[in-house]
Amino acid sequence: MVRFASYQGKFASLPLVFVRLLLSTAMAMPSALALASSSSIPPQSTPSELRKPDPEALLIEIYKDLGRNRLQEAQSKADALVAAYPNFRLGQLVRGDLLLMHARPVTSFGQINDAPAAKLKDLRAEAMVRLHSLQERPNPDLIPQPVLQVSEDQKNVLVVDTTRARMYVYENQGGQLKLMTDYYISHGRFGVNKSREGDQRTPIGVYYVNSRIPGPKLPDFYGTGALPLNYPNEWDKRNGRSGSGIWLHGTPSDNFSRPPLSSDGCVVLANPDLQSLYATAEVGKTVVVISDNIQFIDKTEWNKERSATGFMDRWQQDMETADADKLLSNYSINFRSGLGESLSTWFSRQQKSLNGARPSSVKVRDLSMYRYPGKEPMIVSTFIQETAVGKSKNAIRKRQYWQLEGSQWKIVYEGNA
Repeated sequence: MVRFASYQGKFASLPLVFVRLLLSTAMAMPSALALASSSSIPPQSTPSELRKPDPEALLIEIYKDLGRNRLQEAQSKADALVAAYPNFRLGQLVRGDLLLMHARPVTSFGQINDAPAAKLKDLRAEAMVRLHSLQERPNPDLIPQPVLQVSEDQKNVLVVDTTRARMYVYENQGGQLKLMTDYYISHGRFGVNKSREGDQRTPIGVYYVNSRIPGPKLPDFYGTGALPLNYPNEWDKRNGRSGSGIWLHGTPSDNFSRPPLSSDGCVVLANPDLQSLYATAEVGKTVVVISDNIQFIDKTEWNKERSATGFMDRWQQDMETADADKLLSNYSINFRSGLGESLSTWFSRQQKSLNGARPSSVKVRDLSMYRYPGKEPMIVSTFIQETAVGKSKNAIRKRQYWQLEGSQWKIVYEGNA
């Protein structure tokens, strides 16, 4: 166990929970540092930005030095941190405490700061979630459980865990996911499960980036840019959820980061992190999974879960049959279309559009499948459906929501994406 040695008296008066967290985090720090140092750099970074240290990696180093009672080393790194990022308020707070430790015992985190109690509370919360996320950083060999299949044209997947205040960035490498980096994030002031306009909550679900807004077109509040999401999606609308304007965006120029619970519902990142995402995000293709409890599984379990998605093949085959009842067996009695139609009404309309003909072939390509976060088992699939009816051929992008009913997966929503 790490002991405090010459600075023991000054550290011993810190809140016990914070001291324990520093110590336990320091023990597991090497792997965290290795991953932090491998974070990708935005392609548009300037030479001066390339010379800047990674702020979170440097903060980790400071925590590590504190846990090992290396006060002078921690002080030197804190000085470098605030010199590189003077608007990083948490860094300024840690540096202030370190300066005070040279003179007298520190009895609380942020003791040197004369900011209002509410702001100090926010900074403490940020420090704690950053530390916890380092302790719980997923093994790069594990895969986020919601991601079942990524289509060939999807370059990456963004996975947000609101409990950890973290975004994990995965790259699609030939259908296999590779963890590239992860970022600290802030989300809704009143938590998650957004249901109505103005509730200041972040939605839980599977979303797509549906546009890109560069920083110069936005007020400074949104930082270097924004990536709006398609909230409310089809499932949100089906469940009567309202509101709009859920974005991934940056921070004001005078603030490097925000407290964990501080937005009106958006997912907020530090500007350098947002800039990196902005450089790679693709409208209509980049998926953002938002959950309050992401589970990570090994490849054996992942392949097992993927093997259970044969219902898509069955549906595709039944689309080509002349047996309407067989095709209908893929759909739930709880089905509702985007227009609110029941299954019988919607299905009848689909049949009329074929004028009595049956598809001679139905092909599915660019298929992606995600387990939808929530209590009820549900999978959302997005794909291109290529249909041939006689000499006529067409291709449309579709989305389906499948729910588990007993031991069978059934479609509860289907529509154009």
